Amino acid sequence: MHFISTNDATRRVSLQEAVLSSLPPDHGLYMPERIPVLGADFWQAWRTLSFQEIAFRVAAAFFGEDLPAEALRAIVDEVLTFDAPLVQVTEQQYVLELFHGPTLAFKDFGARFMARIMCWLARHHATMLTVLVATSGDTGGAVAHAFHGLPGIRVVILYPRGKVSGLQEQQLTTLGGNVTALEVDGTFDDCQRLVKAALLHPGLPACLQLTSANSINISRLVPQLFYYIHSARCLPEGIEPVFVVPSGNLGNLTAGLLAQRLGLPVAHFIAANNRNDVLTQYLAGHPYQPRPSLTTLSNAMDVGDPSNFARLLALFDHDREAMCKRLSGWAVSDEETRATIRQVAAAHQYILDPHGAVAWCAATHWQATHPEAATVVLETAHPAKFPEVLDSVLGSGRVVIPERLACLAGRDQHAVPMAADEAAFFSWLRHFA
Repeated sequence: MHFISTNDATRRVSLQEAVLSSLPPDHGLYMPERIPVLGADFWQAWRTLSFQEIAFRVAAAFFGEDLPAEALRAIVDEVLTFDAPLVQVTEQQYVLELFHGPTLAFKDFGARFMARIMCWLARHHATMLTVLVATSGDTGGAVAHAFHGLPGIRVVILYPRGKVSGLQEQQLTTLGGNVTALEVDGTFDDCQRLVKAALLHPGLPACLQLTSANSINISRLVPQLFYYIHSARCLPEGIEPVFVVPSGNLGNLTAGLLAQRLGLPVAHFIAANNRNDVLTQYLAGHPYQPRPSLTTLSNAMDVGDPSNFARLLALFDHDREAMCKRLSGWAVSDEETRATIRQVAAAHQYILDPHGAVAWCAATHWQATHPEAATVVLETAHPAKFPEVLDSVLGSGRVVIPERLACLAGRDQHAVPMAADEAAFFSWLRHFA
């Protein structure tokens, strides 16, 4: 299959170029030239298939023309060593727990799959691949863990100083080896801007072999489809879910909409925003207006200029009315986030992280006018990753910190201070050449 730019459908490239370059030179994003549809044989049996078999079939629909089946199946089996359980909290409200991977965040699915796809595509390259990633929280830790120690690849993680949780920062800065963390004096949007500028800069040495591990990379987006299909099959037969997605850079939401295009029966999608609500405003009829990101309790969603909005527009042929038939938006304040964490813990003995709380709050508002809806809230990170927030809302000691996080406490952290300046970043990158 070829991949095309959201800015120019005539630009067709191979999977290798789409993955290893990440961005087309026209500043668009790569999309498959056609959205595959899983056949009747799949949908007749999908409820009986294993998580791994679902993932293989979906991955093959997008990448099967370019990767041998045995290589793709081996990648899937190596990636999916953990579950994504669907937990029923009330009669009509479910939580999809996506935090059971190595770094306790949903980004583990995409990062682990992408790392192995990149290694396979670059297996004959003589020069080292430099993977750049901007993070507002969980992406950096997942990418660092997924790529750590892989031969022929170095990883550079850019994160905004003071705007990730303490435990998230420990995950970014304690691995060392082929992983370097840059502490940027700015916001996530600054980090993302630096990454995109480097990928498109013709003056950087070609020997750097730059690519990105953000959801702008198509190989990180596709594996996020896996758990939408997996979770929907766990619902009672006949129920079409309303997926409520904590939304920042919009990659997770885009993956869900792609899963629907593959044939997954979905009643509706809700984009749950915090105060960074440019998508919610657009869906309400306002012009799309990126703006500087605001700091909130749900830091991984603090994105003022979401990259994957370009893919949403492409999926709906720039037709806002068509988008609104499939997708609604809801913005949630920090005060509502705290109240939701407190209320759900008290009423249901279930502890949400701040991002899941934003989604739960949006789901509750939806059900007020759609009481028959079965909502599936995507819980994207383990609540233990946000002890400052949870302790302030519920009191200390309510959330047990898993050993995978607790073991980070004694490790030395190493980060390189970096101005939010393209010239400074480019100069620093050149030392790898």
